[in-house]
Amino acid sequence: MTSDAPTCPECSQAMKFGGFVLCRREDDGERVCRSLWKCPARHVWWHWADRPDEALEACPMAETFL
Repeated sequence: MTSDAPTCPECSQAMKFGGFVLCRREDDGERVCRSLWKCPARHVWWHWADRPDEALEACPMAETFL
């Protein structure tokens, strides 16, 4: 079985989708969702939902989503 879920950039474990977070993007001022991803080691990453090919970024407020 294959999965489209990314692996954690910090510990290389498979991550699970954690939902969407609505944010304002600084570069264009648009309100856009970020896709939230979590791994079993409690690392939280996200990326812009409308830019799925961009690299994951460490979520600066990870404790909010654990």
